[in-house]
Amino acid sequence: MKAHVYVTLKASVLDPQGQTIQNALKKIGFADVTAVRQGKYFALSLADGLTPEAARAQVERIAREVLTNLIIEDYTYRIEE
Repeated sequence: MKAHVYVTLKASVLDPQGQTIQNALKKIGFADVTAVRQGKYFALSLADGLTPEAARAQVERIAREVLTNLIIEDYTYRIEE
């Protein structure tokens, strides 16, 4: 079983790295990109035998307590069996 966790800055938090990427894209001809928000991606391999409920609970806790700064970041995840 694998879990994919995506961490991004909250919409209310400025994203200077995303702005820099957008400016660079514009300079090289990708003017249609109107905004960029950057983030982090984590791929977690989970032990065989975990129930889907246990996997969701564990990934939720890892994302919330370890991978994300909840003051400035949001997270989403998906689990594939």
